[in-house]
Amino acid sequence: MRELESLEIRILTELQKNGRLTNQDLADLVGLSPSACWRRVRALEEEGVISNYQARVNGVKVGFPETIFSRVSLEKHSDQLVQNFERSVLTRPEVIECFATSGDCDYLLRVVAPDIGAYDEFIQKFLLKTEGVSQVRSNFKLREVKALSPYPL
Repeated sequence: MRELESLEIRILTELQKNGRLTNQDLADLVGLSPSACWRRVRALEEEGVISNYQARVNGVKVGFPETIFSRVSLEKHSDQLVQNFERSVLTRPEVIECFATSGDCDYLLRVVAPDIGAYDEFIQKFLLKTEGVSQVRSNFKLREVKALSPYPL
């Protein structure tokens, strides 16, 4: 991994604040010409430093007021079980994030649901029926204190 230049850091900082900036506005904010700014952003995209752009949606407003963090443990860690579990999770739209972790669980899932009953159904009909899952522990979001934040570049 190469070290980012100060202009690239400024570009990334501004885009993390507002991914809808026009190239002209971004160029003005970071002190570049529009063409030079566009080339820098394009290079960051091609290198994979910028992986995508997306809108942050308010879950409550779109019918998913419940956020649950599911800590999943597998009974063993064979390649087959791990691959099957990860493939299965990728098919579930209510799982909006999934991380393989170290510590007291193997995976941390961020799951959204319209209500607790829907989450219970997700656990009973999917998670606990997925081959290799030995335990699921759930933590329910009470309130959001800090949401997805920019990387501290």
